[in-house]
Amino acid sequence: MKKNQNNSKRLDIDNTLPHQISAPSFKGTGMNIQPTFRNKHGVVIGDSHYSSQNSPLENWSEDTDPAIMSGDEWVHPTNDIGWNTTENQEILEEKRAPQAYPFMHPTIDVSKGKD
Repeated sequence: MKKNQNNSKRLDIDNTLPHQISAPSFKGTGMNIQPTFRNKHGVVIGDSHYSSQNSPLENWSEDTDPAIMSGDEWVHPTNDIGWNTTENQEILEEKRAPQAYPFMHPTIDVSKGKD
């Protein structure tokens, strides 16, 4: 498994997350899957394990303020369950270049009036 300069594990193969059955493909969108990161609480975000010994969820008590788990430091930019929604998958699809081939022009209908 590849690691980035911060020693975070890379989970993607060719801008896809093959270990997740419904995960979107970022291939061809211009967006790159980001590596995991450790937030200020020592919790690894984006590793697809969703548990960490330092997580407030693993150490919850009636004295835990739920607000501790709010904010961007708890959300991975590309390995997040939100990318599996129809709306977010459509965003990725809109970023992909059309796969029109073998002889199609990307903006002009070259077949118009030929049939």
